[in-house]
Amino acid sequence: MNFLDTIWIVFMAFFLVARPAVGQLANKTLESPRINGASVYGEHPNRPFLYRIPATGARPMQFSVSGLPQGLKINRITGIISGVVKTPGSTEILLRARNAAGISERKFRIVIGDKLALTPPMGWSSWDFLQSEVSDSDIRAQANAMVSSGLINHGYSYINIDDGWAIKLTGSSQKAHLRDKQGNLRSNERFPDMKALTDYLHSNGIRAGIYSSPGPLTCGMSAGSYGHEQQDAEQFASWGFDLLKYDWCSYPATGHSLPELQRPYRLMGTILAGVNRDILFSLCQYGEGDVWKWGREVGGNLWRTTGDLAWGPKGIYSSWDNIAADFEQRDQAKWAAPGGWNDLDDLLIGHIAYIPSNEIPPNVTIDRIMPPPLTPDEQYTQVSLWSLLAAPLIIGGDLTTLDDFSLSLLTNDEVIAVDQDSLGRQATEVFRRGKLSVWAKNLEDGSEAVGLFNFGDGEQEVEAKWVDLGISGRRPVRDLWRRKDLGSFDGEFHALVAPHGVVLVRIAPKKK
Repeated sequence: MNFLDTIWIVFMAFFLVARPAVGQLANKTLESPRINGASVYGEHPNRPFLYRIPATGARPMQFSVSGLPQGLKINRITGIISGVVKTPGSTEILLRARNAAGISERKFRIVIGDKLALTPPMGWSSWDFLQSEVSDSDIRAQANAMVSSGLINHGYSYINIDDGWAIKLTGSSQKAHLRDKQGNLRSNERFPDMKALTDYLHSNGIRAGIYSSPGPLTCGMSAGSYGHEQQDAEQFASWGFDLLKYDWCSYPATGHSLPELQRPYRLMGTILAGVNRDILFSLCQYGEGDVWKWGREVGGNLWRTTGDLAWGPKGIYSSWDNIAADFEQRDQAKWAAPGGWNDLDDLLIGHIAYIPSNEIPPNVTIDRIMPPPLTPDEQYTQVSLWSLLAAPLIIGGDLTTLDDFSLSLLTNDEVIAVDQDSLGRQATEVFRRGKLSVWAKNLEDGSEAVGLFNFGDGEQEVEAKWVDLGISGRRPVRDLWRRKDLGSFDGEFHALVAPHGVVLVRIAPKKK
């Protein structure tokens, strides 16, 4: 420990005990630092770099880094690393977080090259909660909640604006009014200054997402990018956005042939690769044409493999049926890897908008805000499945009203580590019998993440057999949701699983 480290710890100790009322509370809850999140992050050379070190523990906290590539700097108070790296290459650095209770260090790899999204994106999206009524103040409130709730300390880093930010075509507004005289997209009165909004998000270490359509109009009847693709991509880049969700909607295809399905995404993907900032490309065309087979080829970083999770013949109440249907995605694993991910839609965690079952977006009215449409066990199942399938972890509910249960679901770092594992493998189903299913995923350290699922309506015992997992020998098993070591097992592991529930375990390599 050097002299500056000693001075910092002495100062922090004095700060936490100097005032009795605050000091007593702080001492009861004082936690040493722990650096969380993925172990790798990638950007292109000569593009703005932004990464906030996700770390839990008592605040105030100080951050430092050893071995940063030239062109990057760190804010020691916020842990935000920013700058521009000009030279391609992979650099292993050492992240460090320090508070009065201790120091946490973790190796981290920065890859400056030709790939983005080396692990699945994590964050929040506006549609499920705010629909087309989203506003600048809403986005700031959700960003503030991402920070104050501590979600940002577990790797959540995107705030995505879905449909509803642009001027809507109505009976009294003509298409010409959807853009300015130069043909640039216009945001509506609820978004007075897009650049100021993204600057605010970036100042908190949060990346900003935006929404458009390859058709003339979005699903919500605002201007799409058809015929303005280059102009819109440059507009999004100049505003400072870091992700584009491109929703099929009104694209004027004469059929659904593979070339027609690919054409608008290939066009925008090529354009995004040429703008002056990195923008993740999110393809949203609901799995048409087996998009997982060609999404990466057209420049995509994530691609929706299904329809909207929250909608169906029974409205919002069909969400569990849709999640159960996602288990049929047995042949998509080989298409997921660093740089490109199968997107199963947003996590239905937290309060969402109530949509009457006989209405379909965008012609809906938000009658009231309702709790999650999933039971607690169904929520465990959704987060477990998304993590095993290396899917983006994008929250759909209101971050400002998350309860303790929701936060515990979203901030379990052992579960998040399964999703963010740098090997980038997607789980495959290794066993099914009736309503019982076992899924397994190889992890970088040689462990196996295994989900034992029960889709039935009664408690059932589910077995994970070593022969199905392709492993042998006595293995330590840890329950990831309960954060508890269960002991060593040889040949199989079995557990009682609640209806619509899951037991998620990590099976370590056998001891030598």
